[in-house]
Amino acid sequence: MDRIVLAYSGGLATSIAIPWLAERYGAEIITVTMDLGQGKELLEEIRDRSLATGALRAHVVDVRDEFARSYIVRALKAGFLGGAEATAPAALSRPLVAQKLVTIAHIEQATAVAHGDADGNAALEMTVGSLDPALTVLAPAGEWGMTLSQQADYARERGVVAGASAGAFDDRYAGARSPIDVAGEPASVDVAFERGVPVAINGVVMPLLDLLASLEIIAGVHGVGRLAALHVAHQALQRATLDEAAAAFSNDVAEEYRRILRNGAWFAPMREALDAYVDKIHERITGTVRLTLVKGDCTVVDCKTSAASPAPFIALTKAH
Repeated sequence: MDRIVLAYSGGLATSIAIPWLAERYGAEIITVTMDLGQGKELLEEIRDRSLATGALRAHVVDVRDEFARSYIVRALKAGFLGGAEATAPAALSRPLVAQKLVTIAHIEQATAVAHGDADGNAALEMTVGSLDPALTVLAPAGEWGMTLSQQADYARERGVVAGASAGAFDDRYAGARSPIDVAGEPASVDVAFERGVPVAINGVVMPLLDLLASLEIIAGVHGVGRLAALHVAHQALQRATLDEAAAAFSNDVAEEYRRILRNGAWFAPMREALDAYVDKIHERITGTVRLTLVKGDCTVVDCKTSAASPAPFIALTKAH
Protein backbone atom coordinates (compact mmCIF):
# COMPACT_ATOMS: atom_id res chain seq x y z
CA MET A 1 0.00 0.00 0.00
CA ASP A 2 2.03 2.93 -1.27
CA ARG A 3 -0.90 5.35 -1.08
CA ILE A 4 -4.15 5.36 0.95
CA VAL A 5 -7.16 7.66 0.47
CA LEU A 6 -8.86 8.50 3.79
CA ALA A 7 -12.40 9.84 4.25
CA TYR A 8 -11.53 12.77 6.51
CA SER A 9 -13.94 14.65 8.76
CA GLY A 10 -11.36 16.55 10.81
CA GLY A 11 -12.38 14.93 14.10
CA LEU A 12 -10.05 13.09 16.49
CA ALA A 13 -10.38 9.61 14.98
CA THR A 14 -9.73 10.58 11.37
CA SER A 15 -6.99 13.01 12.38
CA ILE A 16 -4.91 10.43 14.24
CA ALA A 17 -5.67 7.96 11.45
CA ILE A 18 -3.33 9.97 9.19
CA PRO A 19 -0.09 9.25 11.14
CA TRP A 20 -1.34 5.83 12.25
CA LEU A 21 -1.92 4.63 8.68
CA ALA A 22 1.32 6.19 7.49
CA GLU A 23 3.32 4.45 10.23
CA ARG A 24 1.57 1.09 10.00
CA TYR A 25 1.64 0.73 6.23
CA GLY A 26 4.49 3.03 5.25
CA ALA A 27 2.10 4.76 2.89
CA GLU A 28 1.34 8.27 1.70
CA ILE A 29 -2.04 9.49 2.96
CA ILE A 30 -4.50 11.46 0.81
CA THR A 31 -7.59 12.85 2.54
CA VAL A 32 -11.07 13.53 1.14
CA THR A 33 -13.58 15.80 2.90
CA MET A 34 -17.19 16.20 1.73
CA ASP A 35 -18.52 19.76 1.38
CA LEU A 36 -22.19 19.81 2.38
CA GLY A 37 -22.30 23.53 2.97
CA GLN A 38 -20.45 23.60 6.29
CA GLY A 39 -18.86 26.89 5.28
CA LYS A 40 -15.66 27.92 3.53
CA GLU A 41 -13.80 28.81 6.72
CA LEU A 42 -14.45 25.47 8.43
CA LEU A 43 -13.56 23.47 5.32
CA GLU A 44 -10.34 25.44 4.85
CA GLU A 45 -9.47 24.84 8.50
CA ILE A 46 -10.05 21.11 8.10
CA ARG A 47 -8.02 20.97 4.90
CA ASP A 48 -5.13 22.79 6.57
CA ARG A 49 -5.36 20.45 9.57
CA SER A 50 -5.12 17.44 7.30
CA LEU A 51 -1.96 18.74 5.63
CA ALA A 52 -0.42 19.79 8.95
CA THR A 53 -1.08 16.33 10.34
CA GLY A 54 0.87 14.68 7.54
CA ALA A 55 -1.43 14.17 4.56
CA LEU A 56 0.27 14.44 1.19
CA ARG A 57 -2.81 16.10 -0.32
CA ALA A 58 -6.22 17.11 1.00
CA HIS A 59 -9.22 17.09 -1.35
CA VAL A 60 -12.43 18.96 -0.48
CA VAL A 61 -15.24 17.75 -2.75
CA ASP A 62 -18.38 19.84 -3.18
CA VAL A 63 -21.25 17.31 -3.04
CA ARG A 64 -24.01 19.68 -1.93
CA ASP A 65 -26.06 19.65 -5.11
CA GLU A 66 -25.38 16.00 -5.92
CA PHE A 67 -26.40 14.82 -2.46
CA ALA A 68 -29.57 16.92 -2.50
CA ARG A 69 -30.68 15.90 -6.00
CA SER A 70 -29.50 12.30 -6.29
CA TYR A 71 -29.98 11.15 -2.70
CA ILE A 72 -32.29 13.41 -0.67
CA VAL A 73 -34.83 13.82 -3.49
CA ARG A 74 -34.54 10.13 -4.42
CA ALA A 75 -35.26 9.12 -0.82
CA LEU A 76 -38.13 11.60 -0.61
CA LYS A 77 -39.82 10.25 -3.75
CA ALA A 78 -39.21 6.64 -2.71
CA GLY A 79 -40.78 7.26 0.71
CA PHE A 80 -37.93 6.35 3.06
CA LEU A 81 -36.74 9.82 4.04
CA GLY A 82 -39.08 10.40 6.98
CA GLY A 83 -41.65 8.82 9.25
CA ALA A 84 -41.11 6.25 11.99
CA GLU A 85 -38.62 4.30 9.84
CA ALA A 86 -36.77 7.28 8.42
CA THR A 87 -33.37 6.63 6.89
CA ALA A 88 -30.81 8.97 8.43
CA PRO A 89 -28.99 11.31 6.04
CA ALA A 90 -25.70 9.85 7.31
CA ALA A 91 -26.75 6.39 6.11
CA LEU A 92 -28.03 7.82 2.85
CA SER A 93 -24.67 9.51 2.28
CA ARG A 94 -22.61 6.31 2.37
CA PRO A 95 -22.92 5.46 -1.33
CA LEU A 96 -21.88 8.99 -2.22
CA VAL A 97 -18.90 8.92 0.15
CA ALA A 98 -17.86 5.51 -1.21
CA GLN A 99 -18.14 6.75 -4.79
CA LYS A 100 -15.97 9.81 -4.10
CA LEU A 101 -13.39 7.70 -2.26
CA VAL A 102 -13.11 5.40 -5.26
CA THR A 103 -12.91 8.32 -7.70
CA ILE A 104 -10.11 10.02 -5.75
CA ALA A 105 -8.33 6.68 -5.29
CA HIS A 106 -8.28 6.23 -9.06
CA ILE A 107 -7.03 9.79 -9.60
CA GLU A 108 -4.31 9.35 -6.98
CA GLN A 109 -3.45 5.81 -8.13
CA ALA A 110 -4.06 4.54 -4.59
CA THR A 111 -4.53 0.86 -3.78
CA ALA A 112 -6.53 1.36 -0.57
CA VAL A 113 -9.17 3.61 0.99
CA ALA A 114 -9.97 4.13 4.68
CA HIS A 115 -12.70 5.50 6.94
CA GLY A 116 -12.93 6.50 10.59
CA ASP A 117 -15.77 4.33 11.91
CA ALA A 118 -14.63 2.30 14.91
CA ASP A 119 -17.40 -0.27 14.53
CA GLY A 120 -16.83 -0.68 10.82
CA ASN A 121 -19.03 0.57 8.03
CA ALA A 122 -20.30 -2.47 6.17
CA ALA A 123 -22.49 -0.53 3.72
CA LEU A 124 -19.67 1.80 2.71
CA GLU A 125 -17.17 -1.05 2.46
CA MET A 126 -19.51 -3.16 0.30
CA THR A 127 -20.24 -0.17 -1.94
CA VAL A 128 -16.53 0.45 -2.47
CA GLY A 129 -16.16 -3.24 -3.29
CA SER A 130 -18.95 -3.07 -5.85
CA LEU A 131 -17.33 -0.08 -7.57
CA ASP A 132 -13.75 -1.40 -7.50
CA PRO A 133 -13.12 -4.87 -6.01
CA ALA A 134 -9.37 -4.33 -6.31
CA LEU A 135 -9.34 -1.60 -3.65
CA THR A 136 -8.56 -2.56 -0.06
CA VAL A 137 -10.82 -0.93 2.55
CA LEU A 138 -9.25 -0.11 5.92
CA ALA A 139 -10.92 0.84 9.21
CA PRO A 140 -8.04 2.01 11.42
CA ALA A 141 -10.29 2.95 14.37
CA GLY A 142 -11.38 -0.68 14.50
CA GLU A 143 -7.78 -1.92 14.44
CA TRP A 144 -5.77 0.24 16.77
CA GLY A 145 -7.63 -0.77 19.98
CA MET A 146 -7.08 2.60 21.69
CA THR A 147 -9.49 4.07 24.21
CA LEU A 148 -10.55 7.68 23.77
CA SER A 149 -7.96 8.72 26.37
CA GLN A 150 -5.25 6.76 24.57
CA GLN A 151 -6.25 8.36 21.28
CA ALA A 152 -5.85 11.79 22.87
CA ASP A 153 -2.38 10.80 24.16
CA TYR A 154 -1.45 9.47 20.71
CA ALA A 155 -2.55 12.77 19.17
CA ARG A 156 -0.49 14.82 21.63
CA GLU A 157 2.61 12.69 21.09
CA ARG A 158 2.45 13.30 17.35
CA GLY A 159 1.34 16.91 17.46
CA VAL A 160 -2.08 16.15 15.99
CA VAL A 161 -4.68 18.87 16.57
CA ALA A 162 -8.29 17.73 16.16
CA GLY A 163 -11.09 20.24 15.89
CA ALA A 164 -14.60 20.61 14.51
CA SER A 165 -15.81 17.82 12.25
CA ALA A 166 -17.11 18.25 8.71
CA GLY A 167 -18.88 14.92 8.66
CA ALA A 168 -22.20 16.09 10.11
CA PHE A 169 -24.65 14.87 7.45
CA ASP A 170 -27.40 14.54 10.07
CA ASP A 171 -26.80 18.00 11.52
CA ARG A 172 -26.84 19.65 8.10
CA TYR A 173 -30.10 18.05 7.05
CA ALA A 174 -32.08 17.76 10.28
CA GLY A 175 -32.57 21.49 10.78
CA ALA A 176 -34.71 21.26 13.93
CA ARG A 177 -34.09 23.10 17.17
CA SER A 178 -34.47 21.62 20.62
CA PRO A 179 -38.14 21.48 21.78
CA ILE A 180 -37.30 23.91 24.59
CA ASP A 181 -35.94 26.49 22.14
CA VAL A 182 -38.72 26.83 19.57
CA ALA A 183 -41.30 29.44 18.67
CA GLY A 184 -44.61 29.03 20.47
CA GLU A 185 -46.86 30.51 17.78
CA PRO A 186 -47.86 28.21 14.90
CA ALA A 187 -46.84 29.02 11.36
CA SER A 188 -48.08 27.87 7.96
CA VAL A 189 -45.89 27.00 5.01
CA ASP A 190 -46.87 25.94 1.49
CA VAL A 191 -44.63 23.41 -0.25
CA ALA A 192 -45.12 22.97 -4.00
CA PHE A 193 -44.01 19.83 -5.83
CA GLU A 194 -43.54 19.06 -9.50
CA ARG A 195 -43.35 15.34 -10.36
CA GLY A 196 -42.61 14.67 -6.71
CA VAL A 197 -39.72 17.15 -6.47
CA PRO A 198 -40.08 20.20 -4.19
CA VAL A 199 -39.83 23.34 -6.30
CA ALA A 200 -41.32 26.23 -4.29
CA ILE A 201 -41.88 27.49 -0.75
CA ASN A 202 -44.83 29.83 -0.13
CA GLY A 203 -45.26 30.38 -3.85
CA VAL A 204 -41.63 31.29 -4.49
CA VAL A 205 -39.91 28.99 -6.99
CA MET A 206 -36.26 28.45 -6.10
CA PRO A 207 -33.33 26.10 -6.72
CA LEU A 208 -33.30 22.96 -4.60
CA LEU A 209 -30.44 23.99 -2.31
CA ASP A 210 -32.08 27.37 -1.67
CA LEU A 211 -35.39 25.65 -0.99
CA LEU A 212 -33.80 23.34 1.57
CA ALA A 213 -32.08 26.29 3.23
CA SER A 214 -35.35 28.26 3.40
CA LEU A 215 -37.25 25.33 4.84
CA GLU A 216 -34.48 24.78 7.38
CA ILE A 217 -35.08 28.29 8.69
CA ILE A 218 -38.88 28.20 8.59
CA ALA A 219 -39.40 24.70 9.98
CA GLY A 220 -36.38 24.66 12.26
CA VAL A 221 -37.66 27.66 14.21
CA HIS A 222 -40.67 25.55 15.17
CA GLY A 223 -38.69 22.45 16.10
CA VAL A 224 -39.43 20.55 12.88
CA GLY A 225 -36.67 19.12 10.70
CA ARG A 226 -36.79 20.21 7.09
CA LEU A 227 -36.62 16.62 5.85
CA ALA A 228 -39.46 15.60 8.15
CA ALA A 229 -41.56 18.48 6.82
CA LEU A 230 -40.83 17.54 3.21
CA HIS A 231 -41.69 13.90 3.90
CA VAL A 232 -45.05 14.77 5.47
CA ALA A 233 -45.97 17.09 2.59
CA HIS A 234 -44.86 14.63 -0.09
CA GLN A 235 -46.70 11.69 1.48
CA ALA A 236 -49.91 13.71 1.64
CA LEU A 237 -49.65 14.66 -2.03
CA GLN A 238 -48.79 11.10 -3.04
CA ARG A 239 -51.81 9.66 -1.21
CA ALA A 240 -54.04 12.25 -2.84
CA THR A 241 -52.75 11.31 -6.30
CA LEU A 242 -52.05 7.57 -6.43
CA ASP A 243 -54.62 4.82 -6.46
CA GLU A 244 -54.78 2.43 -3.51
CA ALA A 245 -52.76 -0.35 -5.12
CA ALA A 246 -49.89 1.91 -6.17
CA ALA A 247 -49.79 3.57 -2.75
CA ALA A 248 -49.59 0.17 -1.02
CA PHE A 249 -46.84 -1.05 -3.34
CA SER A 250 -44.84 2.11 -2.65
CA ASN A 251 -44.33 0.90 0.94
CA ASP A 252 -42.65 -2.25 -0.39
CA VAL A 253 -40.50 -0.12 -2.69
CA ALA A 254 -39.32 2.00 0.24
CA GLU A 255 -38.29 -1.10 2.15
CA GLU A 256 -36.39 -2.41 -0.87
CA TYR A 257 -34.43 0.85 -1.05
CA ARG A 258 -33.51 0.45 2.62
CA ARG A 259 -32.31 -3.09 1.96
CA ILE A 260 -30.19 -1.88 -0.95
CA LEU A 261 -28.61 0.78 1.27
CA ARG A 262 -27.86 -1.72 4.04
CA ASN A 263 -26.29 -4.15 1.56
CA GLY A 264 -24.10 -1.57 -0.13
CA ALA A 265 -25.84 -2.18 -3.47
CA TRP A 266 -26.78 1.41 -4.35
CA PHE A 267 -25.06 1.26 -7.73
CA ALA A 268 -26.53 -2.12 -8.72
CA PRO A 269 -29.12 -2.50 -11.54
CA MET A 270 -31.87 -3.24 -9.00
CA ARG A 271 -31.77 0.33 -7.69
CA GLU A 272 -31.90 1.71 -11.20
CA ALA A 273 -35.01 -0.39 -11.85
CA LEU A 274 -36.63 0.95 -8.67
CA ASP A 275 -35.72 4.50 -9.73
CA ALA A 276 -37.51 3.96 -13.04
CA TYR A 277 -40.68 2.79 -11.26
CA VAL A 278 -40.62 5.67 -8.78
CA ASP A 279 -40.03 8.26 -11.51
CA LYS A 280 -42.90 6.81 -13.54
CA ILE A 281 -45.51 7.03 -10.78
CA HIS A 282 -44.32 10.55 -9.92
CA GLU A 283 -45.21 11.88 -13.34
CA ARG A 284 -48.63 12.76 -11.84
CA ILE A 285 -47.53 13.83 -8.35
CA THR A 286 -47.70 17.60 -8.74
CA GLY A 287 -49.41 20.05 -6.43
CA THR A 288 -49.15 22.12 -3.26
CA VAL A 289 -49.40 21.08 0.39
CA ARG A 290 -49.98 23.48 3.26
CA LEU A 291 -48.36 22.56 6.56
CA THR A 292 -48.86 23.98 10.02
CA LEU A 293 -45.73 23.97 12.19
CA VAL A 294 -45.82 24.34 15.96
CA LYS A 295 -43.60 23.11 18.80
CA GLY A 296 -42.16 20.14 16.95
CA ASP A 297 -45.40 19.13 15.22
CA CYS A 298 -45.97 19.24 11.47
CA THR A 299 -49.57 18.83 10.34
CA VAL A 300 -51.11 18.79 6.86
CA VAL A 301 -54.04 21.20 6.65
CA ASP A 302 -54.57 21.37 2.89
CA CYS A 303 -53.48 19.38 -0.15
CA LYS A 304 -54.15 20.48 -3.72
CA THR A 305 -53.07 18.28 -6.60
CA SER A 306 -53.02 19.26 -10.24
CA ALA A 307 -53.87 15.68 -11.28
CA ALA A 308 -57.27 14.05 -10.96
CA SER A 309 -57.31 12.26 -7.62
CA PRO A 310 -58.57 8.65 -7.58
CA ALA A 311 -59.82 9.04 -4.03
CA PRO A 312 -60.66 11.97 -1.73
CA PHE A 313 -57.95 13.19 0.61
CA ILE A 314 -59.44 12.62 4.04
CA ALA A 315 -56.90 11.79 6.75
CA LEU A 316 -54.64 14.43 8.19
CA THR A 317 -50.99 13.55 8.57
CA LYS A 318 -48.87 14.43 11.56
CA ALA A 319 -45.14 14.13 12.24
CA HIS A 320 -43.07 14.78 15.34
